[in-house]
Amino acid sequence: MVRTASASVAAGPTLAVVAREAGVSVPTASKVVNGREDVAPETRRRVTEALDRLGYVRRPRFDATKAPRLVDLVVHSLESSWSGAVLHGVEEAAHDAGLEVVVSAALTRTRAGRPERGWLDKLVARGSSGVLFNLAELSDSQYAWLEQHRIPFVMIDPVQEPPEGVASVGAANWQGGLTATEHLLSLGHERIAVIAGHRRTMCSSARVAGYRSALASAGIRHRAEYVRHAGFDESQARRRMRELLDLPEPPTAVFVCSDRMALGVYEALAERGLKVPRDVSVVGFDDLPEARWASPALTTVRQPLSEMAATALRSLLRLMDGHHPESTRTELSTRLVERASTAAPRP
Repeated sequence: MVRTASASVAAGPTLAVVAREAGVSVPTASKVVNGREDVAPETRRRVTEALDRLGYVRRPRFDATKAPRLVDLVVHSLESSWSGAVLHGVEEAAHDAGLEVVVSAALTRTRAGRPERGWLDKLVARGSSGVLFNLAELSDSQYAWLEQHRIPFVMIDPVQEPPEGVASVGAANWQGGLTATEHLLSLGHERIAVIAGHRRTMCSSARVAGYRSALASAGIRHRAEYVRHAGFDESQARRRMRELLDLPEPPTAVFVCSDRMALGVYEALAERGLKVPRDVSVVGFDDLPEARWASPALTTVRQPLSEMAATALRSLLRLMDGHHPESTRTELSTRLVERASTAAPRP
């Protein structure tokens, strides 16, 4: 069963506040709270006094036998087919495990661009046993808040590399970028551009790194002007493709780091009277339903979104049962799905 929730109950001081008060790092304060032995006596005294002075509430560790069978899925948005694929994977795995899922869209942002904490406070209010974060970018204080309230959580395709010890599930993005570029090279293309997402996101950086590695292995010089960033936005991708077409030597093929952006590339090419793949070959990334609906159907790198979500839920269940994963980072393989948007370059 899946329920939805909107994004607040007041919580006590966060572990980050305690750490600042005691003059230590958040991980050190966490060790004291959790009764770890590897802390100097003087440090332990300062942290303990800060905990008492600030009224920090040491909550009991999660007990799977007493907690309700309810987990939260926090997504960036509910309006995309990406989120639909993730929700499908979580819902199926939750059904098999006898869990209920509350879905929240963390749309409210702070000035720093990160989600506000209101929906985090909601987790305690409704007694959630664990959380899955999809495409979330959490601050240090929000990580500390989750630690303070002893809520197990797993990241699905995190925007930034999570702190040490945080479990996450993603796709083999570097391999996907390599495979996409190798496919275009095998068709005879040498002038291959890439339109990436955000410069600082894990998945986008890895896909561009795979693209560059494929070019290097083929002995082809990397051109800085062939690398553009469009923030995973369709309209920005359309503008970046126009810029590429205006170069003195425009590319004959482009690797686009999401299917949604590839649709923007299609539009830019159509505006110039160019045909896919006769004039420019295009490879996307994700294998969303839009890839099959495009005309021509989009060759793309499939990342197993539903499988990633299901794997993340199973990892969360192990954390809820008190087991720590052998590896905090799980990557599922990607594969190229060849359709009609790629061909050999025109003579």
